[in-house]
Amino acid sequence: MVLNPHKLGVHKLLKHIPLNAIFDAPSKARLRKAVNIADLRLCAKQRAHKMVFDYLDAGADDEISLRRAKDAYSELEMHFHILSGLKPPLDLSTKIFGQDVKLPFFGCPTAGNRMFHWEGETAAARAAKHHGTLYGLSSLATTGITEIGKLTDGPKVFQLYVWKDRELVKEVLSKAKEGGFHAMALTVDFTWYGNRERDIRNEFTIPPKYTFTQVVEAIKKPAWTYDFLSHDEYSYACINKDVPADSLAAFVNSQIAPEFDWKDAEWLLGEWNMPSAVKGVCRPDDAKRAVETGFTTMWVSNHGARQLETSPATIDVLPSIREAVGPDVEIILDGGVQRGTDICKALALGADAVGVGKPYLYGLAAGGTEGVIKAYDILKVELDRAMGLLGTGTVDDLKKRGPGLIKRRHSSARDYPDRYAYERGYGGGVI
Repeated sequence: MVLNPHKLGVHKLLKHIPLNAIFDAPSKARLRKAVNIADLRLCAKQRAHKMVFDYLDAGADDEISLRRAKDAYSELEMHFHILSGLKPPLDLSTKIFGQDVKLPFFGCPTAGNRMFHWEGETAAARAAKHHGTLYGLSSLATTGITEIGKLTDGPKVFQLYVWKDRELVKEVLSKAKEGGFHAMALTVDFTWYGNRERDIRNEFTIPPKYTFTQVVEAIKKPAWTYDFLSHDEYSYACINKDVPADSLAAFVNSQIAPEFDWKDAEWLLGEWNMPSAVKGVCRPDDAKRAVETGFTTMWVSNHGARQLETSPATIDVLPSIREAVGPDVEIILDGGVQRGTDICKALALGADAVGVGKPYLYGLAAGGTEGVIKAYDILKVELDRAMGLLGTGTVDDLKKRGPGLIKRRHSSARDYPDRYAYERGYGGGVI
């Protein structure tokens, strides 16, 4: 039998020994030098436990959709106007779910943020508040709805899975309303759990098992390990605090309802009666039906390429979904976004707002609140520059003129290599 340090109360002792700053000093130095999201990814990889980093970084099966999601943006050229009379900074403000925001992008709701850094969801909420943008909380978060509600009074969306237990659904929706959440997003592409082979190879569990391999990997990453050992063991705070983290997989498998259908969605919307998104749309016909069902927002997503392998790149299907629902239905897009230019292209091709997942989680894993704020800073500066050079001074201007500014070109292998291309099969070099 392997002893669990948290069960032994080791965290209660270590929290009084402030060694975090010492262990985190190299991570903070790397974070200060990061100039783009690819740099943040490398910072996260150097700080986080291998199992944790691979969980964040991976896609399903052979990760074809993961590669395509990023590469699709390289096939889109930006045909810019000149002498537009613009100067920085531009006005990046817009509305998401009817709420005023200062940025047209935000951090997607993602599960278990405290596995990446002890600050977890609070870091992402503080970064959203700092930048005046939307915050998204997952129903598999490791920080509670009430705590997030107290932390920020800004615009918030609560993400919900297709649970079997309707009383559980009613309970979390009631808490979300009480916590000041302005919108609900129903995730519909998670009815089966994706085949994430990096997790299988790493024997991924939450929290980690204390096997020889996991202990060795933990020793290699002292900053992450001391964070983990010196703070309370986390649970999934929005659904059932009595469910220990290591029972999450069994709980999800027992509670997810693969048979959830459009009639169930109608019932859910009746319980919520506020702005609502269907998250996981990639077909125009489904988007039309979602509008007819009563959803106010289409969220174009393939779950970060972590579910159905060879699902399409979301930027590729975005124009057809915009055409299907018309100009007045709100569309959010996520998937493959690594640059401010990617956000610019998505807004130009029909999105009203863009969600980012991996970019801000890389920042979180690299340095908590400071890292998430830096991720937003990077994307904000890149987006401002792209819009200015393109000749569009506001988000509304970009959306109105966008289709004539973005054109597809034939792809080339030269389009894709970047700082971690060797890990994706390009070049074969060593960085």
